[in-house]
Amino acid sequence: MRRFPAATLEAFIARALAAVSLPEADAREVSLLMTRADLRGADGHGVFRLPQYVRRIRAGGINLHPDIRVARETTATALVDGDNAMGHLVMRFAARVAMDKAERQGVGWVGVRRSNHAGPAALYASMPLERDMIGLYLAVGNANHLRPWGGVELLLSTNPIAVAIPALDEPPVILDMATTVAAYGKVKTAAQRGETMPEGWMIDAEGRPLTDPQRAEEGFLLPIGGYKGYGLALVFGLLAGTLNGAAMGRDVVDFNKDDVTGTNTGQTIVAVRIDAFEEPKEFKRRVDALARDLRASKRMRGVDRIRIPGDGSHATFLERSRRGIPVNDTRFPSGGRKTCGASWG
Repeated sequence: MRRFPAATLEAFIARALAAVSLPEADAREVSLLMTRADLRGADGHGVFRLPQYVRRIRAGGINLHPDIRVARETTATALVDGDNAMGHLVMRFAARVAMDKAERQGVGWVGVRRSNHAGPAALYASMPLERDMIGLYLAVGNANHLRPWGGVELLLSTNPIAVAIPALDEPPVILDMATTVAAYGKVKTAAQRGETMPEGWMIDAEGRPLTDPQRAEEGFLLPIGGYKGYGLALVFGLLAGTLNGAAMGRDVVDFNKDDVTGTNTGQTIVAVRIDAFEEPKEFKRRVDALARDLRASKRMRGVDRIRIPGDGSHATFLERSRRGIPVNDTRFPSGGRKTCGASWG
């Protein structure tokens, strides 16, 4: 792998998206968010997705000049219609609406319909942190890879959740997880890198472990915690999809195979103002104290350290900010140097 400074990668993504007619301001916004994903180690959601986004734009599956708007609202809630825009743009808009409502009401709950794939969940759950708020994000995945517990039909997706809680001197606590043992993006990156999957990620139709990511379409992702993970996937999908009039179950469009049909992706973001409950500095000081207590607690034999959700992505952010973002040449055609008329430059 070669490493590129974040600014170089961000500029490249913006040029590539502009080259397929995404307006320059939107291309810059999407490239910023995609690069943030890579900086924090979400390798299945950053520049890795660029060829797929470009392909979908070229096929007409994305509206390049959308009217992203609030379709209905109350004082503390809103439903955003994304008008089939790039998901990053829709979620940036929705996050701002949620934070603005939380500023006035203490909490803002915003549902989204007619959106698209928007990258990692933590990207949006973290946005309220800048305003001393807690963020929560739910989404319906863009392809079904999970069966109902005991069933054999792929009727659910990985339906992720992310929660971001600010701290004072410590890194924020950021939980970002799929309701499956592994997100499907990890399966795709393993296939791209020629790696095998650990047992426990997927099984085939006969219930046997599936470790070859090139055969992923022959099997199912496994839910976290068995039937409990299935229940979470269902409930998160109802809140992020069904409640918002977005796709869920059989209506989910597999955007890995279909570049033309609108996905009607559903997402939800919630912002909670901390000072509606407690003085923010004191709350963050107590988050620091708890995090330090957990890290300093007695470890099991063979465990090198106790981690807090978000520690890994924070460490990756610091390392990649310093050394650059690793990019596998196989992510792009022609050895990774050029796509859509945009060069690394």
